[in-house]
Amino acid sequence: MNILKILNPRVVALLTLVLPTALGTVYYFGLAADRYVSHAVVGVKDTGEGSSSGGSGGLAGAASMLLGGGVAATSLSDTFYLQNYILSMDLLNKLDARLKLREHYSRSGLDPIYRVWSWTTQESFLEFYRNRVEITRDDYSGLLTVDVQGFEPRFAQALSQGILQESEAFINEYSHRIAREKMRFAEGELQSSRKRLEEAKQQVAAFQTTYKLLDPGSQAAAASSLTAGLQAKLAQQEAELRAALAIMQDDSFQVRALRSQLAATRAQLDAERQRSTGASVDSAQLPTLNIKFQELLSTAVFAEEAHKASLMAYEHARLDTTRKLKTVVVIEPPTLPQEALYPRRLYNLFTVMALAFMAFVITRLTLATIREHQD
Repeated sequence: MNILKILNPRVVALLTLVLPTALGTVYYFGLAADRYVSHAVVGVKDTGEGSSSGGSGGLAGAASMLLGGGVAATSLSDTFYLQNYILSMDLLNKLDARLKLREHYSRSGLDPIYRVWSWTTQESFLEFYRNRVEITRDDYSGLLTVDVQGFEPRFAQALSQGILQESEAFINEYSHRIAREKMRFAEGELQSSRKRLEEAKQQVAAFQTTYKLLDPGSQAAAASSLTAGLQAKLAQQEAELRAALAIMQDDSFQVRALRSQLAATRAQLDAERQRSTGASVDSAQLPTLNIKFQELLSTAVFAEEAHKASLMAYEHARLDTTRKLKTVVVIEPPTLPQEALYPRRLYNLFTVMALAFMAFVITRLTLATIREHQD
């Protein structure tokens, strides 16, 4: 075949070995632009711990539950959010307006690979940006390592600083947005608890007005004690009257006096019974009324405690909207690179040569096999 005659060993070596090596040498040592890397390490710190004002532990715990639980010193979810934001289109647009990223990455000389062209779409530019910003997350410590590439050392550092500054603004806005949502929720809970408390108090007042009883339990106990005392006095007076009748005439002065005292005690006992129960309440109703009153009172006490917890939660949420809840902690500030980390010219060239040699060997073996079958 003509193709086999053309692909002699010299041509194969030229196409698969010499040409790729020559192109790699020209690119890496003539066209490839130096890329400097600025290194930074950051984390997200929650500054909201220990912010609860004084008060009972129970109310503080209830307020914390209303607002979504406690807080940790660092939040892994915040780190995830920050990582995604750093690689987002929104941040790219802000950095481009601030640092002119597209203009910088278009000034890479003749490098056809690591540059942005005038016709590059926004989506392609975002992909290019993501390839220039490398983020490594440590799930154990919650820290992010940010490596930013630039064609100039100071630009790489400036880009890394811009990313951290915009990240701080994002974390602040994100945390305050959550705080505002919690405040709206707490405000709704506060209004509901206030309404329930007012209704519970009105039910207690209506019960007291209807039955003319401030506290059936205490009033029943007081009435029972007073009635028992009067009954004991009545029994004593009856005994004294019987003793007097045994030795005196019925119309004697002492007997008449004892009868008068006995009548007065009976009248007082009847009056106290009437006063303690009210005109519309029979003494037999007191236990039932006391149970109902205790239920209403317990509901009112619970509503009052819930209102206190809601008020505390609302106050905490209101304070959270005015203070700094989370912050980006810079463990290692953006570095100013002294030498270009990329491209690794010799390493990349040797890689090209190794791949070219493998292609050369495979091609030679394939052609030799074909020629052997033809023969």
